[in-house]
Amino acid sequence: MFSNKKGYRVERKIRLMLSESGWHVIRSGGSLGEYDLIAFKRKKCVFFQVKSTSKKSLYYYGYSKPSFFGFPFLLVVDFGYGNIRILKPKKRVRSTEGEKFKEYLRKNT
Repeated sequence: MFSNKKGYRVERKIRLMLSESGWHVIRSGGSLGEYDLIAFKRKKCVFFQVKSTSKKSLYYYGYSKPSFFGFPFLLVVDFGYGNIRILKPKKRVRSTEGEKFKEYLRKNT
């Protein structure tokens, strides 16, 4: 599968999960900018960069600060087989690091 198509598929999956948890989500067009999704809920705004890999770790070279214009900036990585992790951005992300995305959604509902 082409990486753009795969990336869009994963972004769409994350967007739907956020929407189902009550977030209003806006997708950034294409590969432009530092983030893929912006989500709003109860006066809260969060920027998300979404990545996917079938490996046990991902090397991330994008925006690496924990906030973007004063709002939280989080990295969401789909490692496949339902293992979606969320964490502050860092260069190397292992499939066991961060929080499970479903737990994050449950806590922020």
